[in-house]
Amino acid sequence: GLKPSRVIGLHALRNAMIPVITVIGLQVGVLFAGAILTETIFSWPGIGKWMVDSIFRRDYTSVQGGLLLIAVIIMVVNLIVDLLYGLINPRIRHTE
Repeated sequence: GLKPSRVIGLHALRNAMIPVITVIGLQVGVLFAGAILTETIFSWPGIGKWMVDSIFRRDYTSVQGGLLLIAVIIMVVNLIVDLLYGLINPRIRHTE
């Protein structure tokens, strides 16, 4: 038969990584929400503090730019997660 390391690496690890990758992709949005809260409380410079300051100053172009930046980052992370699904599990690959 196969070596135990090969069985674990090829069969078990691949199937176990799918939920882990899903959670990592979902946590990106939570990470930004936590960053906004943390940066505001501790007055650390960053995207979160910049967004909150822009909201209070009613600087709508900065708010739109910040939301666009965060949305693009989340979309790119979700794209990477989808591509990793196809690499890890061949049954999920999008073939024609």
